[in-house]
Amino acid sequence: MMTDVQILDPSENSPADFEQTVAQDEAGNRVWARVRKMAGAISSGLDWLFGLLSLLVGLAVLSIVPFLNFLSLGYLLHASGRVAATGKLRSGFVGIRKASVLGSFFLGAWIIFLPIRFISGLWQDAELVAPGSHGAEIWHTVLLAFTTLAALQIIWACLRGGRLRHFLWPAPVRFSKWLSAPDKLVTIRNSVTNYIVSLRLPYYFWLGARGFVGALIWLAIPVGILILAAQFAPDKGGGILSVLGGFLLMLVVLHVPFLQTHFALEKRFRALFAIRTIRQMFKRAPWAFWLSLFITLLFALPLYLLKIELPPREIAWLPSLLFVVFIFPARLLVGWAVARANRRETPRHWFFRWTSRFALVPVVVFYVFFVYLTQYLSWNGSLSLLEQHAFMVPAPLMNL
Repeated sequence: MMTDVQILDPSENSPADFEQTVAQDEAGNRVWARVRKMAGAISSGLDWLFGLLSLLVGLAVLSIVPFLNFLSLGYLLHASGRVAATGKLRSGFVGIRKASVLGSFFLGAWIIFLPIRFISGLWQDAELVAPGSHGAEIWHTVLLAFTTLAALQIIWACLRGGRLRHFLWPAPVRFSKWLSAPDKLVTIRNSVTNYIVSLRLPYYFWLGARGFVGALIWLAIPVGILILAAQFAPDKGGGILSVLGGFLLMLVVLHVPFLQTHFALEKRFRALFAIRTIRQMFKRAPWAFWLSLFITLLFALPLYLLKIELPPREIAWLPSLLFVVFIFPARLLVGWAVARANRRETPRHWFFRWTSRFALVPVVVFYVFFVYLTQYLSWNGSLSLLEQHAFMVPAPLMNL
């Protein structure tokens, strides 16, 4: 007795089963798409944070190099001007992705040269034990070989985009294909040129140099009077000169941060002396001006304590990093206050204008009094009064 066996054709499944399978596939694709999108967002966020850290470290390092510190000041002024033009704080974070690439280059190169430093130590030890021996020559040959490979890996990583992953994995298959590609040298030249041009270094330098000169002109008279007052006893003219210099310095402190942002917005040197324009802006956003000036001066006060004693030259960038971390948000906030003033056409009510004026008085009085006292604590004495890092270069002026 035979049993009939019915063979089912998969193509004869019911439409409902087919639609269910398609729906499951689409649901799975949507889940994977969301996962990839989330992973991409996390990766982009981490890259942005790394770029911000690289930018802060880069500005700190530049701030201790004579004349190159104009680049650091120029960037801070440009960031403040961008916020003043758009009214958005996020507009002040300029070039974060480019800074991420530059930070990846230095970090990746440092990682690649770790074994080179280890082998160099072995070679130096062999030379100390037996100078000119066969073992020392072997280690020297190994050192040269690894150094050559490391240099090639760094160059290849830069050509691939300069990300940290490019330094960690050499991608030999892609490298072999790249060797056979035409116009390699032209591609390298164009990539390097485009990246350097995109950094806008001449623009930042010129902006920072003019902003520095403008602030120095404003500070010359009051700070000069205070320095002169330190040469006389209080009962022989020193006291009167100190009061006069302090009063003039208060007037300068009230205007210079906003004048520099106005200059960065207008790109004209004469904007650094447009006091009437700044006063009109103040009337349109009095409490925004008060808040930004209060934060600027508040963030500047702790930094004077770092100047009691000069740090070793090798780690001079570490205090400068704190300078940049404090000054950067203050510059952005000043740009935000200027943007609020530019968006309004009429002055605020007299109550808000006069209450903010009265509120500014204790802020600037305390700041000037604190700065005056720091000349007795700073390593540079009365000359430290020129180190107005809230308005000048991020690092102390004596580093010029």
